[in-house]
Amino acid sequence: MIPLAFDFAGESVLVVGGGSVGARKARRFAREARVVVLSPAFADADFGDAERVRSRADRETLDAWLARLDPVLVVAATDDTETNEMAVAAARDAGALVNRADHAGERAFDDVAVPATVRDDPVTVAVSTGGTSPALAKHLREQIEASVAGAGAMASLTADLRADLKAAGVPPGERRDAVRAVVRSEPVWKALRSADAKGNQAVDDAVRRVVADVVDTEYTT
Repeated sequence: MIPLAFDFAGESVLVVGGGSVGARKARRFAREARVVVLSPAFADADFGDAERVRSRADRETLDAWLARLDPVLVVAATDDTETNEMAVAAARDAGALVNRADHAGERAFDDVAVPATVRDDPVTVAVSTGGTSPALAKHLREQIEASVAGAGAMASLTADLRADLKAAGVPPGERRDAVRAVVRSEPVWKALRSADAKGNQAVDDAVRRVVADVVDTEYTT
């Protein structure tokens, strides 16, 4: 498999199955896409912003919703093998990608394997075992979570820093070295992760010290 990041903004996803697995899938994709969940019954679970449609998932109904939504992805997430196979076949005929969620621990996830992810927007770290070991993917995600804390703030900070240095006339090589130095600076990471009310000033001070060691041009945050 080749890992890719896919922008679901403006796209639709059809989830077939209203159990806990379907709810989890719906929550995840509803962060960006329009999600419709098709099921004769729904678990007492959080489906996020997904639209729930109470209906049997027979072939006629599936074809009708596929034509209506034109989804980029169909998730087969029921506990019935025949229904999932029907959803996969319908999705393939409609030209949609498929994620099959009823074969945990096997490679029968079809086109798309949904990885375990750690988010600190705009940073996302994904871990996938190719569908062979969801438990391992979850364990690795938990190990990564602590190291990713503050990464979102670091991404935003370095994007602004790069723009500020460019505006100040700092040469490309020095800009690159300064950003790398900031990313590797423990004092900057510590300041970013601090919940202290003076955290912003602490970050500015830490960044200024790091940049001063790298950049000859006068620079102020």
